[in-house]
Amino acid sequence: MREPPVLRQSWQHLAFLHWEVAPDVLAPQVPRDLEIDTFEGRAFVTVVPFTIEGLLSFHEINVRTYVHRGGRDPGVWFFSLDAASRLAVAGARVAYKLPYFFARIAMQVGEGGAVTYRARRLGRPARAPRGAEPPRFACTYAPAGPAAEARPGTLEAFLVERYLLYAGDSRRLRTARVHHPPYPLQPATVTDLDQTLTLEAGLPPSTTPPLCHYASRVDVRIDLPHRAHPLAP
Repeated sequence: MREPPVLRQSWQHLAFLHWEVAPDVLAPQVPRDLEIDTFEGRAFVTVVPFTIEGLLSFHEINVRTYVHRGGRDPGVWFFSLDAASRLAVAGARVAYKLPYFFARIAMQVGEGGAVTYRARRLGRPARAPRGAEPPRFACTYAPAGPAAEARPGTLEAFLVERYLLYAGDSRRLRTARVHHPPYPLQPATVTDLDQTLTLEAGLPPSTTPPLCHYASRVDVRIDLPHRAHPLAP
């Protein structure tokens, strides 16, 4: 039997920048068939800068939260995905119905493995008046400890080990399965953080430094999306 078509990529130099956000603030931002997933009552938004190597190679920065459907199928809901490839943006919008945007993104690896990303979305912000600056992101992060898989049941596992993405809306909710080994996760430091991607997504401004994790690389297979089955009454 022939394998179903999949997208194969390598994700590199990943940072996971997590902020706690009240569940009732996030709930109106996701389709009604989805519920905000929480860890011990706490909900989170995460910004993930990383580099994709594959059929197309480019830098990406996405903004996401954590959801489930009726207590099952935990996954990720994306508020935005900025990518430095017009072709990748167009393809993902058509095939996966994901909210991709084209952005100029520069990445540099410095001493001690420190990684710097600088990005600016091209085009007028969706939520801003005419003349407003486009959403931006700048950050330097570096691994600060040994690599290890996140232990099941921990906050780290809740935040990073997600293998299902949701896209679309309540009328046409889609899912796609992501396959990869557990991340080689490291604690990380973050400096020079300046970003407005979360504000552009309609989220409250962050007032505390993020919890930060780093992963050097993971090889990924992404299934083609399919229509999410209706929830049982």
